[in-house]
Amino acid sequence: MRAPDFLRSTQSSYDAIAEAYAAEHPDSLAGRPLERALLTTFVELVRELGPAGPPVADVGSGPGYVTARLHEAGLPVFGVDTSPRMVALARRAHPELRFHVGSMTALDLPEETLGGIVALYSIIHVPDDHLPSVFAGFRRVLLPGAPVLLGFQSGDEDGHQHLAERYGREISLDYYWRTPDTVAAHLEAAGLEMYARVLRAPQGEERMPRAFLLARRPVPAGAPVTDQAPAAPVQVTDAASG
Repeated sequence: MRAPDFLRSTQSSYDAIAEAYAAEHPDSLAGRPLERALLTTFVELVRELGPAGPPVADVGSGPGYVTARLHEAGLPVFGVDTSPRMVALARRAHPELRFHVGSMTALDLPEETLGGIVALYSIIHVPDDHLPSVFAGFRRVLLPGAPVLLGFQSGDEDGHQHLAERYGREISLDYYWRTPDTVAAHLEAAGLEMYARVLRAPQGEERMPRAFLLARRPVPAGAPVTDQAPAAPVQVTDAASG
């Protein structure tokens, strides 16, 4: 199946800037205590699913530092990124972890497989008309009760910017910023229930606030989260076209 135009341009753009991006962002969570605290909350919510240890996915894993932190927290985790070059760099930096070429627009996983999904600053490249199917895909692969943590640039209203150059390289990359209400509405329309919303003021050289949303796939009535059956091992195959 042919990948959407935005996905192919995102892939080629990050392939072009992968080395420079990874050098600038070896671990962007190092100086971000709020983000680390939210990731800790995400880990605790995954652990509520029970001792079986269902795997979690870091979607839009980039250089792999979020995947590595989830691994250090004791979660079975793998990274997924649309850029083959970025995946190669993540594998080099974290050879003990699994990284795969793929896309959040087409997660090649069975239903009710994952114990959680983290997508920090990756939905920012997804156009509005693709968000409903992305979040429906998240719900499909999550176990009941499993959380999803999103991070994205925000503002007083939704907006869009196209970049044709970054790090001195020619690219074609679209960025979308959205209010927390906009993204929460898409999550709820996809059948996910909100757990928390956090809005952080810009720090350092940041120009826009950062929004973070925690949501969950609902648990059917009468089925406690801790009674979920263990998930089968996840097999993910690389698919450069997503």
